[in-house]
Amino acid sequence: MSRIRLLPSNLVDQIAAGEVIERPASALKELVENALDAGATQIIIVIKDGGLSSISVSDNGCGMNADELSLAVKRHATSKLPAGNLFDIKSFGFRGEALPSIGAVSDLEISSRVETLEHGWRIRIEHGNIYSPEPVASAVGTKVSIMDLFDKIPARRKFLKTKRTEAGQCLEVVKQLAMATPDVSFIFTDTGKTLLNLPARIDNSSPIRDRLSDVVGHVFAKEAVMLDAQKDECGLLGLMGLPTMNRPTTQHMSIFVNQRPVKDKQLIGAVRAAYSDTLPKGRYPIVILFISVSLKNVDVNVHPAKSEVRFSDPGTIRSLIVGSIQSALRESGIYATAEGAQNTLNRLAVSARGLNLGRASYLNPPQSNASELKNAEYLQRPAATGFLSSSDMFSDSLPLAKTEEKQIDSETKDNLEFAENLLGAARAQYHKNYIISETKDGIVIIDQHAAHERLIMEKMKADLALNTIKTQLLLLPEIISLAPEQLEKIKHHLEHLNKLGLVIEAFGEGAIIVRETPALLGEVNAQELIKDIADELVHLSNSTSLEDKISYVLATISCHGSVRSGRVLSVAEMNQLLRDMEVTPNSGQCNHGRPTYIRISLSDVERLFGRR
Repeated sequence: MSRIRLLPSNLVDQIAAGEVIERPASALKELVENALDAGATQIIIVIKDGGLSSISVSDNGCGMNADELSLAVKRHATSKLPAGNLFDIKSFGFRGEALPSIGAVSDLEISSRVETLEHGWRIRIEHGNIYSPEPVASAVGTKVSIMDLFDKIPARRKFLKTKRTEAGQCLEVVKQLAMATPDVSFIFTDTGKTLLNLPARIDNSSPIRDRLSDVVGHVFAKEAVMLDAQKDECGLLGLMGLPTMNRPTTQHMSIFVNQRPVKDKQLIGAVRAAYSDTLPKGRYPIVILFISVSLKNVDVNVHPAKSEVRFSDPGTIRSLIVGSIQSALRESGIYATAEGAQNTLNRLAVSARGLNLGRASYLNPPQSNASELKNAEYLQRPAATGFLSSSDMFSDSLPLAKTEEKQIDSETKDNLEFAENLLGAARAQYHKNYIISETKDGIVIIDQHAAHERLIMEKMKADLALNTIKTQLLLLPEIISLAPEQLEKIKHHLEHLNKLGLVIEAFGEGAIIVRETPALLGEVNAQELIKDIADELVHLSNSTSLEDKISYVLATISCHGSVRSGRVLSVAEMNQLLRDMEVTPNSGQCNHGRPTYIRISLSDVERLFGRR
C-alpha cells in the first residue's frame, strides 16, 4: 500500500464535481441558481442535445468584474455568506464549488459585465485548466457556457441517459426554480426548439397561481385549492390538487423550503398523511407547497445537492402541512376534478364524429327488401335499457289517483328548487347504480355506492373523534375462523377495533367471536367484514402508521354499510343522498379515492350534438 499523499488539484475538483454535478441537469441547476442569486429578472437557457453538447445560461443580474471572475472559478470562493454563518443562508448557493466543479469536467466559459464598466470580461476553463480573464463586449449581466460535459470522463458519460431524457431532466429543473420565483422571466430552448417561455408575474393579483398555471397547466391551477396558513414562525403557501386529480408517482409533488426545491421524505410523508383516506392505494396527489421558516430553525447544509433539509422542530412543520391540507379538504372535498368528465366527453366526441361520417348514407336510403324493412322497424322501436325514470320506479298501468298527482306536483316543485343546488335534482337512476341529476347549467352523474361510502365514513370519523360510535348487539354472536396471520393482526388491533364499534374477542384457537358491530351499518355480514379488515391489516403490515391503518379500516367498514350497487332508490332517497353529499366533507371522492360524481355542462352536451 502506498504512503499517504495529497491528491492533485484536478482530481480533487473531479471528486467535488462527482458530488455536485451528476448530469447536465445538475450543472444547469447550479447556473440558474447563481443567476437568481445575482438578482436577475430575466434568464435565458439554451441547451443542445439535452445538455450533452452544450448548456448556456444568460442573465441580466449584477455581473462580475475581472477580479471577481478570477475568484469565482476557484474552490470555496463565494459571495453568499457575508456573515460567515451557515445558519443564515439567504441564497440558493453558498459553497463556492459549482463553477470550479463544472470547469473540472467540461469546457467552461464565463462572460460578465457590471453596470459601471464599459465592457465586460471573459474567463475560460478547459477541464481544470484556468486561463486569465480578457476583455469582451457584453451586456450587463452574466453568460455561462458549458461545452462537452464529461467528454474527457467516459466512465461518467456512459451512465447518462438518452438526449431526450436528459433534456426532460433539465426542463424539470427550470420548472422547479421558476415556480418559486414568479417575478423572474424564463426562456428555455433545447436544440433550437423553445420548450418554455414564462413571463414575469409582477403586477398580477395572484402571481403564484398565475406562474403555476404557466408551468403546471391551467387545468390544475383552476381546480386546485389555495393554501395560506401560519403556525408559530412557519408559513405555508401553495396549491393542492383535489384528491380525484392524482398520479402514480410523487413526481408531481413539488415542495419548497424558503424557495429552495427539496425532495424530503418527511415532508412527502406529511402530505400523504393529510390525504390518507381520500386517495387510492399507490396514488399520489398533485401539490405545490411553499414553506417559509426562520433561517435559524432550518439547516439546508445536510446534502451535497441541497435537496434535503433538517428542521429544528419537524413536528410543527408536519402539523402545519397536515392540518392545512385536511382543513382545505373538509371545505372543498365536495368538489371533484373535471378530468373524468372531460375524458368521457372526448370519447363521446370521437364516437359522434364517427357517426357523422356515415350520415350521408341515411339521407337517401336505398330500396330495401322485406327482411331489411323488418330490421328497420326493429331499430325504430325503443331499446331496453337499464335506465329507470322516476315514473318507471313507482307507477303502473293504472291511472294516477288525485293524491298521487298532488304528490308528483310536490316532487316537481322540490326538484325545481333542488336544481339550484350544487348537485342538482335527481331525475333518474341508471343501471341501478348511477343517479342522473339535473342542475341549472348541466347534468351530474353520481355513483350511489361510492357516495354513500364516503357519507358513512365521515360520520364514523366524527363519532370516533367524540368517542360516540354507537354499536348494535348481535342476536347471535358470530364465530369466525381466520388464518394465523390474519388472526394475529386482528388480535393486535382489538382495542382500536373496539373503538370503531367492532366488539371482538378471541375464541379458542384460530377463531374470534364478534358480539357487536357499528349501529350505523345496519344489518351487515360480520363474516365478510372481519375477513376484509383482516386482509387489509395483513396487507398494510408495518408499512403505514397506526393513523393510516385506522383510516383504511374505517374505509373497509364504511364500504360494507353503504348503499349497494343494484339497489333501486326512490326519488326522495336519491335527493336525500345528494343533499347529504353537499354538506359532508370529502364527499367528492369515495373512501378508495375514486370520484363520486362527474359533472357535464349543458354547453358540452350541446357541443356533442353539433349545436355549438
